[in-house]
Amino acid sequence: MIADHGGTETQSKLLHEDLTEQIIGSAIEVHRGLGPGLLESAYEECLCHELYLRGLKFQRQLPLPVEYKGVYLDCGYRIDIIVENAVILELKCVEHIVSVHEAQLLTYLKLTGKRVGLIFNFHVAVLSRGGIVRKVI
Repeated sequence: MIADHGGTETQSKLLHEDLTEQIIGSAIEVHRGLGPGLLESAYEECLCHELYLRGLKFQRQLPLPVEYKGVYLDCGYRIDIIVENAVILELKCVEHIVSVHEAQLLTYLKLTGKRVGLIFNFHVAVLSRGGIVRKVI
């Protein structure tokens, strides 16, 4: 099950629905191939390869400056992956996704002006059962 939180989406059509379906399919394919137990960096590398194989454009490890009083400050934030300049991906390898992980993704969405983000927790037995959170602002 995928947790879907936020926004003004209708039940019939989600924002970037087709794209997020392709991304989720890519993440599930990676998880099926590797299983849990690896470092986040390994899943990131494999997910990027899978996105490439599916013809999706992406950027990875993008610096995300924080604007404060008109000045952009490098505070060390990095977005794991942005797909098709539309969907932010945050990858985790943790026991459980907790509220701070969701807050991090929401902050990234606000700072970039993007509307849709996904958290993938690869440290689960089955990714589609509790390992995916979709956020929309």
